[in-house]
Amino acid sequence: MSPGKRAADDMPDLDYEDEGPEEAVESAPQGVEPSFTSIDWSAEPGDADGKAGADVIQTLVKRLPNAPGVYRMMNATGDVLYVGKARSLKKRVTAYAQGRFHTNRIGRMVRETATMEFVVTRTEIEALLLEANLIKRLRPRFNVLMRDDKSFPYILITADHRAPGIFKHRGARSKKGEYFGPFASAQAVGRTINSLQRAFLIRSCTDSFFENRTRPCLLYQIKRCSGPCTNEISPEAYAELVKEAKDFLSGRSQTVKEEISAQMQEAAEELDFERAAIYRDRLAALSHVQSHQGINPQGIDEADVFAIHQEGGQTCIQVFFFRTGQNWGNRAYFPKADPALEAGEVLGSFLSQFYDDKPVPRAILLSGGVEEQELLADAFTTRAGRKVAISVPQRGEKKDLVDHALQNAREALGRRLAETSTQARLLEGFAQTFGLEKTPTRIEVYDNSHIMGTNAVGAMIVAGPEGFVKNQYRKFNIRSTDITPGDDFGMMREVMQRRFSRLLKEHGENDEAEQGSEFPAWPDVILIDGGQGQMTAVRAILAELGIEDKVVAIGVAKGQDRDAGRERFFVRGRDSFSLPIRDPVLYFVQRLRDEAHRFAIGSHRARRKKEMVRNPLDEIAGIGPTRKRALLLHFGTAKAVGRAAIDDLMAVEGISEAVARIVYNHFHEK
Repeated sequence: MSPGKRAADDMPDLDYEDEGPEEAVESAPQGVEPSFTSIDWSAEPGDADGKAGADVIQTLVKRLPNAPGVYRMMNATGDVLYVGKARSLKKRVTAYAQGRFHTNRIGRMVRETATMEFVVTRTEIEALLLEANLIKRLRPRFNVLMRDDKSFPYILITADHRAPGIFKHRGARSKKGEYFGPFASAQAVGRTINSLQRAFLIRSCTDSFFENRTRPCLLYQIKRCSGPCTNEISPEAYAELVKEAKDFLSGRSQTVKEEISAQMQEAAEELDFERAAIYRDRLAALSHVQSHQGINPQGIDEADVFAIHQEGGQTCIQVFFFRTGQNWGNRAYFPKADPALEAGEVLGSFLSQFYDDKPVPRAILLSGGVEEQELLADAFTTRAGRKVAISVPQRGEKKDLVDHALQNAREALGRRLAETSTQARLLEGFAQTFGLEKTPTRIEVYDNSHIMGTNAVGAMIVAGPEGFVKNQYRKFNIRSTDITPGDDFGMMREVMQRRFSRLLKEHGENDEAEQGSEFPAWPDVILIDGGQGQMTAVRAILAELGIEDKVVAIGVAKGQDRDAGRERFFVRGRDSFSLPIRDPVLYFVQRLRDEAHRFAIGSHRARRKKEMVRNPLDEIAGIGPTRKRALLLHFGTAKAVGRAAIDDLMAVEGISEAVARIVYNHFHEK
């Protein structure tokens, strides 16, 4: 069978996400009219008299139409196990009911199925788009899942100001202006903007900062801005700089460089060496941008390149972005997929999810064929409103790009496998050192940060078999007014109480992974940055909640003179002890503790900074952003507002006598 097609009654190995029929209509994919037709019934376990697995599916299939649509399979607790699409719902679901499965994965999925729900669509393209749209919300356990779905950053040159600025932008394109990208990372955008500022001298300040300048800022002094705020450059000359920047980002970089080079030669011939030096520096900045882009293909204007590599039961998909003939960077993805799935199945599923909420380029280049390749191309064409071509290059420049991406995928997966192997050995050594019954899969580390008890923050970081799991990090703003400032024991008690009370409420004592994740919700071990006193407070809370035997708590106290390597460990049932200075487990624990300390310090500083810039007017009931802005524009500062009389406050537009008295009383309560 060709990689681009699959019969309607084949077993569904693609993996997508799903939501309910009504929700599906509300969140229909862009470019597709939300006219999905929902079947007028939702199957419940009772419809099949308590049956499960193939029996319940066989009961439900009798009522299905021979039409395209999306189905989802759920277990007895209502968790979505799998979402798929079909050219014919009846044929596809009938295949499940027969009980003959190609893989163990599908067999497990069917056995756990207690009920199913269905959404009928007009075409198979709509079913494919809907399927991808749903998967990101429900994250079914048996689907291929993207683990990293951050939006990509863009460069924005604004168009709603007399002096356009250049900014990094992420998210919805709500601001007026021209967007260039996507870039693979925020670092790539920042590096490019820095070089473009040196090359084109475009401002990067906010509009409010721009409007309040009376003299040029530091960026003008270091030749990173042309100073349009104080008219150091004429509007016409600044507009020309903006045009050159847009031309460069639009792919006309060689033309821009030739023009700047000609201007440099002209200035040199006129013996205006200072102006010539400015053009020289601009050329150097543009060359710096292109040198960081690496490969810049001549025959490819707009394309994304995908290469997949599988090894050791894991998958890496490397993505390169080419826009306007320039390389805007690359990113490696490690999707969750059953090891039994072929590369074409995983990549096809990944593509449909990848472009669910991202603009589609005109060309998509792949390292190998994917399932339903023609259907994917038609679906992307429907979404984009223009022709989208998906191809597997066999020769020439495009083949070189794909080979380069494939090499990057191999190297990225090799690094990940090496790190995972090292992490597994460390976790095994950790379990042996601390006498654990099994190798931990989730370790939580806690730390507190404050200055003399102010702006106190508790922090929790999480580590597992693949290293730090940053999407599981949590911070706790200490709320209790009964805690004496600086009472670390009291802070830790509050953190433990809040953390594990919520865990019991949301997950009970269930050790299973959260839906759509292989990572457990409950920790096997908690590490506390503290000695015997901290451990006493922690164990008291765990005992109070009845989970002292469920979680292993270990205290890590700094050694004499707070030297690294002399830490002492506190474990229930054992005397405190230290580890040899060169013990790999000691290094591992130090790294965990340092990461918790870094996260706690960062959270504390963010809270302290927010506290420092807090405006007294924010605390007054009835004073929203508009009135606050009017008061500050009239009086200049919040302190001046506090000194104002009621009559002076009433002179401000939008401030009535009642509001003026509220403001006055707030500052004169005593």
